[in-house]
Formats: sequence, structure tokens, C-alpha cells
Amino acid sequence: MQSETTLDHRSYWQGKRVVVTGGAGFLGTYVTRRLWERGAEMVFVPRSKDYDLRDRDAVIQMYLDARPHVVIHLAGTVGGIGANRANPGKFFYDNLMMGTQVLHYACLYSVEKVVAIGTVCAYPKFTPVPFREEDLWNGYPEETNAPYGLVKRILLVQAQAYRQQYGLNTIYLLPVNLYGPHDNFDPATSHVIPALIRKCVEAKEQGSDHIVVWGTGRATREFLYVDDAAEGIVLAAERLNTSEPVNLGSGMEISIHDLATLIARLVRFEGKIIWDPDKPDGQPRRCLDISRARQLFGFQATTPFEEGLRRTIDWYLQTRESLGPGRANGSVARVTDGTRAATR
Repeated sequence: MQSETTLDHRSYWQGKRVVVTGGAGFLGTYVTRRLWERGAEMVFVPRSKDYDLRDRDAVIQMYLDARPHVVIHLAGTVGGIGANRANPGKFFYDNLMMGTQVLHYACLYSVEKVVAIGTVCAYPKFTPVPFREEDLWNGYPEETNAPYGLVKRILLVQAQAYRQQYGLNTIYLLPVNLYGPHDNFDPATSHVIPALIRKCVEAKEQGSDHIVVWGTGRATREFLYVDDAAEGIVLAAERLNTSEPVNLGSGMEISIHDLATLIARLVRFEGKIIWDPDKPDGQPRRCLDISRARQLFGFQATTPFEEGLRRTIDWYLQTRESLGPGRANGSVARVTDGTRAATR
């Protein structure tokens, strides 16, 4: 017998056509799977070879082809501190053009609901911990990712303006750093967890007695397992009907020093961790107040952090083994910007 909760989920998505931009990427694959499981009529995942989301005509064509009831906008040009420092202009332009046009033409084509995904990077550099949604505008973002973070604030302004003037049902979520199987392990663009896993695995295999990690290790971060994030996004699409920003996180905080130590233990790398203080730490602390998501649409993360790390490490090791040495740079279906967005 199906539970009442399951029936409620399926009744919302029944007959719905859904566009998931970035739907073949890291987070997108988990979101699309949950949509199919909940009974969506169609999940349309635009790929860049057909739909460059920075291009107006391509965005229009996407809406004509998909005729969606719901749009979940995940596509974005993203990366860790190094990638943000190297590509501030590209990160600004790509994300601005994609977000602005996806939202604008959703309005023109009478989409019922748009789920816009922001980022924890949008918060001011020195936000009081835990980060509350009310603090979003109380300062400038941390410098290394400010162009990306500010564009995501602009997406919130657009979502609220279009609700106010045109009645477009937009919602806006602020997820923390994600991790899990199928993450991007390319050292040029990866975030901290896959970067540390790869460093420790390769150092262990090569018999190295140390790894070098950026920064001092004192900065803290909050992490959300990717499958939990997907559940939060789909729940919000079903139940949330306000354009006020809502944090999406796990409520845990860990220093980069402790994170590196934990990953080294799980990988069984016994060498030394050497910190490079000449490289940036990024934002000093990150940890969200997650009470609004729980109150408004009943979301709470369920995956214990160490268990999520074990699953991520296991996936990486298995993928490297299946692809051969040096080839497991990330998910085969990795999509991080609208110029590489997924196929239908």
C-alpha cells in the first residue's frame, strides 16, 4: 500500500512537464530521478548542443519544444576557489545570461512555477553564524566568488520582481556546498571534498608522505549530501509558494582542517597534511540556519556526514577502476554550465 505522503507527491507531479536545466549534471541527475519516481509526465533536460542557455533564441526554442509546467533552473558555470579566481568574468556573464533569460521567458510562456537555485556564496563575507536569510543583503560576498554570488542575488531580485509585477510563481533556494557520488573530481574545477579525496587517494597510491592543501585549514564549511539536496528541491517545488529566499542545508559545520583529517582517515592515507597559507581560505565560516526550510516545506537532511563521505569515496574508487588510471576526473554526465547542459 502506498503511503499518504507518496500519494501526495505523485498527485502534484501527475501530468506535469518539467524542464530541469543542468539536468544531466551532478545535482541534476538526482533531481531528475526523483521527478520520474514521483510520476512527472515528462522531464526535459536541455543540452547545449541544442540549447545554449546564454542565447535568447535557444532559450525560446527550449520553451517551445518542452512546453513545461515547471522549470527547475540548476545550470550554472561553477567551480572551487581556484576556478572562481581564474574566471570571474565568465562566471558572471554565463550565470547572469542563463538565469535572466530562463526566468524571463518562463514568464512569457506562462510557466506555472520556477524553482531558482541560488548559492551560499551569495551571503556576505562576514555573515553571523548561522546564516539567516534576512542577512543576505548585509554586506559584500567573499571576494574570490563575489561575481558568481552577486549574480545569484540578482536572480533572487528578478524572481521577486516577476512575482510582484507578473504573478510568476517563483521560489528561490540557497543550498550550501554539495557532495556525493558523481561529483566533479577534476582538480582544475572541483570543490573541496572531491579535491581532498583525490589528493589523498593519489598520494596513498604514489607512496607520498604528504599532501598540500590550500589555506590555513581554519575556515569552516557546511555540506549537504547531493541526494538530500535533490529531495529538498523537489519538496520545495511541491509545497513552497513564496519568493522569499530559503536556505537548504544540513545544519552541520566543520573546519577544513578537520575535514581533511577525516577524509585522510577514511581513505587510509597516513601521510602529513601541509597547509599553504599563501592560498586563500575563502569565506571564514559557513553554516546555515535551516529552520525556514523545515517550517515551510518540511525538509530535513537525513544522510550522516561520514556515511555520505564513505559513499563518495567508494564511488570515486570504483569509477577510477572502471575507467582506468587518470581518467576519473568527474561524472561522465557532469554539467556545470549552460554551454554543456544535458540532452533531452
